[in-house]
Amino acid sequence: MNQKENPSNSHELEDNESEIEEGQIRITVSDQDTKAFKRLDHFLSKKIPQFSRTFLKSLFLMNHITVEPDEGKKSPKLELKKMPPKNTVLSIEVPPPIPIKAKPEDIPLEILHEDEHLIFINKAPGIVTHPAPGNYTGTLVNAILHHCPNLGRIGNSERPGIVHRLDKGTSGVMVIAKNQKTLEGLIEIFSKHDIERIYEALVIGVKIPPKGTLESPIGRHPKHRQKMACNISNGKDAITYYKVLNYFEKFSHMELKLETGRTHQIRVHLSTLINAPILCDPLYGNPTQHMQRMGNMFSFLKQYPHPLLHAKTLGLKHPITKKDLSFTVEAPETFQKVLKTGLNR
Repeated sequence: MNQKENPSNSHELEDNESEIEEGQIRITVSDQDTKAFKRLDHFLSKKIPQFSRTFLKSLFLMNHITVEPDEGKKSPKLELKKMPPKNTVLSIEVPPPIPIKAKPEDIPLEILHEDEHLIFINKAPGIVTHPAPGNYTGTLVNAILHHCPNLGRIGNSERPGIVHRLDKGTSGVMVIAKNQKTLEGLIEIFSKHDIERIYEALVIGVKIPPKGTLESPIGRHPKHRQKMACNISNGKDAITYYKVLNYFEKFSHMELKLETGRTHQIRVHLSTLINAPILCDPLYGNPTQHMQRMGNMFSFLKQYPHPLLHAKTLGLKHPITKKDLSFTVEAPETFQKVLKTGLNR
């Protein structure tokens, strides 16, 4: 593979998916937020997309969502069906996760390749990789356990066989280990970055250089804990290569290659370093503004809740057979529809 080797003493499951970490999340309600949202629960589900609305409701009912006091001012009373006023600072306390053991569920899988050691799948957008607070069922791991009943003995009970992840909203190729030896081999391959990962994305903006390298350390955002940020002092090195495949009137179609695999790497690099947030990204962009800019021809995107980011190619050397494996899949229907609509304008 063509990725630069960078051995690591520890393996971290951080490929493009935010951890739902315990602790405190702070969100300040802006004037624009009060105009875009009528209900607190709708607002929170957009601001913290990795939490289901049911989980957020449970946090609210347990008084884990509160207003930070502002000296000299009376704090507004929070209601799920009512939007708080602008400048309200919300504090969301996320309790420690309860240890869970994933259970098999009969969920369809698109299998690209399978042998006795591993399985490559095409993950659909909207599927969480493994169970976590707010998403205990309906995950990729639940589906894999139904397909491979013995997988539950491999690795972590919450995420057996998993060595990398994709965001809930990101579609594309993933690989899962089916036995311990393969799991350890894949962990080493990913730790050394000895893999080929190619993504494609639709981004807002057309004033983007045709190709380039995005390089900036990434770490947890100091204020918004559900987000990542660039140029964090204790952040981890992150490198993304990109080229523009096509410029449209309001957006661009890009191909991206990862040298590293940090949490939200592509999303935060594009948004922060070249001001090109991914279309429909609720965390690093502004979908409402995106729709206003795109125009009526793209109104079908108003109900699409995921960033238009697709992991189209994953290539690596099989950890057991040593054969080179590489799989490429087309982007989902909505992604393709945006491209076709752009071409027809």
